[in-house]
Amino acid sequence: MKKPYDRKLILEDGTEYYGYAFGDGEDKVTEIVFNTSPVGYQEILSDPSYTYQTVVMSYPLIGNYGINSDDFETQTPTIGGFAVREYNDFPSNWRSEKTLSEVMKEYKIPGIYGIDTRKLVRSIRDYGSRRCLLTGMETTAEDGVKIISRAPILTDAVAKVSRKKITEYPADGEIKIVAIDCGMKQNIVRSLNRRGVSVTVVPFDTSSEAIESLKPDGIFISNGPGDPTDAVPVINAIKDLKGKYPIFGICLGHQIISLAYGAKTYKLKFGHRGGNHPVKNLATGKIEITSQNHSYAVEAGSLKNTPLTVTHVNLLDGTIEGIECKKDKIFSVQYHPESAPGPQDSSYLFDKFINIIKENKNA
Repeated sequence: MKKPYDRKLILEDGTEYYGYAFGDGEDKVTEIVFNTSPVGYQEILSDPSYTYQTVVMSYPLIGNYGINSDDFETQTPTIGGFAVREYNDFPSNWRSEKTLSEVMKEYKIPGIYGIDTRKLVRSIRDYGSRRCLLTGMETTAEDGVKIISRAPILTDAVAKVSRKKITEYPADGEIKIVAIDCGMKQNIVRSLNRRGVSVTVVPFDTSSEAIESLKPDGIFISNGPGDPTDAVPVINAIKDLKGKYPIFGICLGHQIISLAYGAKTYKLKFGHRGGNHPVKNLATGKIEITSQNHSYAVEAGSLKNTPLTVTHVNLLDGTIEGIECKKDKIFSVQYHPESAPGPQDSSYLFDKFINIIKENKNA
């Protein structure tokens, strides 16, 4: 006999999806988005870029390999929630230390399983990302819509996830960079350390003067959540620092660089989230299979009055995936070269950054 539903997801238009609870049981209003990756739910769970968002996993089976302590992108997950088709609470993996539900309870992250995720993903694709409520069965659709409409739209996502103090990650090489933490994934630090680069990670609101006092060889701007125009301290810092140091940005960092040069950004209908987005490198003609997670993109027309040139484009929708200003030794991409969907299609970008730094030091 089928057990009765004990959890529901209500969209802001009143649509309801019935299912079962896992993780934390609190009610929560978030933005609903979807991810098409078949693996990597732990990295998604712990990616700060999902702050205030409930992620619908299009792959049907989630939780089957558990959670381990090595693969967290941040030690304090801030994702809004998970919505999945089938949740496995008995993982089979020699690295597994806890179940997904146990970790979600620990960090007060609600979840729902048993819903028709194909229908929900199509709804998001057709009608765009919207706000939703994860709640109990006693909440009516009408009450749910009222709760959603009364919930404030939060704009402090970067401030919420950025670290509060400077952190050092030394390596054996001669290059030292400052990384501005807008919600930085830990694998970015590992990718740079492996190349002999020492990384000093600073809070997002660190001033340009404070960054210069650290005497970096280069500056990195990380990924992060929310609307890039909300990250005013970072935008202002890059306005001051551009042209003085080699600078590399990814994801939110890509958008921040564009804004610092006077370009504009806009919100996509449902964003890019997955591990199979094809991106064309315009210089080489090569296609990279990339990992992506973002809601905003750079407006192509707004680049005309800037010194930035487009280096990469998304082959699915033509959006800008990379920009560069060679004169200022600055470049960025919209995707995640520290991830491995290709599996190593985009790792050359870290090497490019290091080579620009070396050339600048030897100039």
